[in-house]
Amino acid sequence: MGYPSVDRRRVLAAAALGREAGVPGPEPESGAPLHAVAGEILDVSPHLIIIENEDGREERLVIAPWATAWRGIDVAPADLPVGGRVIMRALHDGRVVERIWADITRATGAIVSIEGRQDLTIELDCGSHRGHRTIVIPYRTTGRLRVRHPSLEPGFLFDGIGVRNGVETRVVLPATSQPAYLARNVPAPPPAYAGQQARISGTATWADAFDEGERGAAYPMLERSDTGCPDAEVSCVRLPYLALGSLLQVKNLCTDRSAGVSVVACGCLAGRFCDRCVECGTSPRGRIVELSPLSFVELGGDLTKGCFNAQIGLG
Repeated sequence: MGYPSVDRRRVLAAAALGREAGVPGPEPESGAPLHAVAGEILDVSPHLIIIENEDGREERLVIAPWATAWRGIDVAPADLPVGGRVIMRALHDGRVVERIWADITRATGAIVSIEGRQDLTIELDCGSHRGHRTIVIPYRTTGRLRVRHPSLEPGFLFDGIGVRNGVETRVVLPATSQPAYLARNVPAPPPAYAGQQARISGTATWADAFDEGERGAAYPMLERSDTGCPDAEVSCVRLPYLALGSLLQVKNLCTDRSAGVSVVACGCLAGRFCDRCVECGTSPRGRIVELSPLSFVELGGDLTKGCFNAQIGLG
């Protein structure tokens, strides 16, 4: 017999703890919902974009006059290539697009090796369940990357945003300032204290390691035996242990949007980053949740900025 599904786990956990099983999705007090739409571009013009979504269905969406797009740099929506993979933020029941990210990817991991003198080729260890990944930093962007990632050496952490072009990933933006410690030397969390707050503040980020079209979160403090992830249970934030299927209430403090998000994966790499987000003020140190791109966008996040200041609580 296999493990129960994420939804089934959530129901079982709620029954065991004697509380109502929450429902994933935006909180009503967050205002008009944002919709994240993903797919492959079939056709695009200044006013209309046609995509094939993850279910193989064709969708036609209006491009708002104020809409912007990104594919390594800011571009006009009509200049996006047919065949590109897009994630879009849409309004009005998901029919009017106001922001498009094309072929965007994020490379997060510990540096294994680095080669090259101009264009740099870096191999990353992205965790026991995500494996290794090779990225290229083009020469024209190495200066910008090195300002925030000065230690491009084996053992240090790396986090960058770029464009996936076929099998190649070209990183063009730093997603964070590189932690000064080696990936294996994560600072210990502060001691717990009586009456610790029910909601925990820190940084929410996103990763592209989720299935296309998936909504959910990766969380650092999962039991290794439950997830099959030997690198779990590491964080510089005093986080409670949760199980796969748990429902987190995630609040974007920059947009005041909240949503219930299911824990669907192990966030062992997120737990090794004891960094801050500075999108609206400065967050406390530590990544407390790593969201799928769709969940991140629907909470008001900008994929190229990479993070938002967040609070989490149990759903």
